[in-house]
Amino acid sequence: MFKKRITTFFSLFMLVFILVACSTEDTNGNKTNNEENNKSEDNVETPADKNGNQDGTVKVPKGELQKKDQGDQVELLQESLNELGYDITVSGTFDEATTWAVTDFQLQHENLMALGIYNEETEQVLADSLANGEKIEAGAGLPLVAEPAATNAGTPVIANPYDQLALINKEHALPAEYNPEDLVVPNVRFPFTEELPKKQMREIAALALEELFQAADEDGLELFAQSGYRSYDTQVSLFANYVSANGEEAANKFSALPGESEHQSGLAMDVTSVDVSYLLDTDFGDTEEGKWVKEHAAEFGFIIRYPKGKEEITQYQFEPWHLRYVGEKAAKEIMDQGITLEEYFNENE
Repeated sequence: MFKKRITTFFSLFMLVFILVACSTEDTNGNKTNNEENNKSEDNVETPADKNGNQDGTVKVPKGELQKKDQGDQVELLQESLNELGYDITVSGTFDEATTWAVTDFQLQHENLMALGIYNEETEQVLADSLANGEKIEAGAGLPLVAEPAATNAGTPVIANPYDQLALINKEHALPAEYNPEDLVVPNVRFPFTEELPKKQMREIAALALEELFQAADEDGLELFAQSGYRSYDTQVSLFANYVSANGEEAANKFSALPGESEHQSGLAMDVTSVDVSYLLDTDFGDTEEGKWVKEHAAEFGFIIRYPKGKEEITQYQFEPWHLRYVGEKAAKEIMDQGITLEEYFNENE
């Protein structure tokens, strides 16, 4: 009886041993344990599929990327864009050419906002395009410009007016024909009831402005939006009126020539308050609302575009009311360092 129990125990032990061995080796004696299997899950580039994994998952950059960014993820983005049909230098630096390619790609997909920023929505569409083996006609959305045009005043015209980080000033103008296609009216307070174009902003900026106003409300402050989008033609009339009333030299300090106004981009909004009678006045900077805006604007992607003490750089007077949307990443760096958009792009070095 004892021998029979020993035999039974030995048989069970051998059965367990065989099952364990089978789980770690295949019929050819190759290891198939979890450590080996996980190697295919590390998003490793394979010769068979440069932009994807063995399981067919497409490799695209993760996280938001934008102009001035550097690193492996930017390099991967550039490689992915070239796989689609672009021909940009794979440098690992998010430069103007990369911004153009991202914008062009976005313009060729109706469900994407054309911002020149690589975001979560663009990531998904890019991954799908690569997985489906799609090819794109580079420049079909935003043609490459061989030579920059110039305004009547001789100011160079930027080639990518859709760029969320576009630098617009007395040296960089918007095309006369540029009218943002995604203009909306933000759900915020205005000191007037008429449905005027200046209520509008590009959608990305309008949504951010709504969040900014809501946060101010929660802190017991009451902001008012006074002036947003302004067309090229409107700026022509406005500047002419200022020149007539104040002279050209004076007008140039507080108003922009046609094409040189950020308001045409749809990314700017002038804000005000009751304490300054809804005017656009430097005294706004001393109000509770003005101080709050300066402290919190960057949290919502806005900067004070024309700060005090930077008049020689911006070439405009101090405007505590003028908010420009650049996105939270750039806004935080600009406001934390107390610099201008020109300095952010090293325009004055």
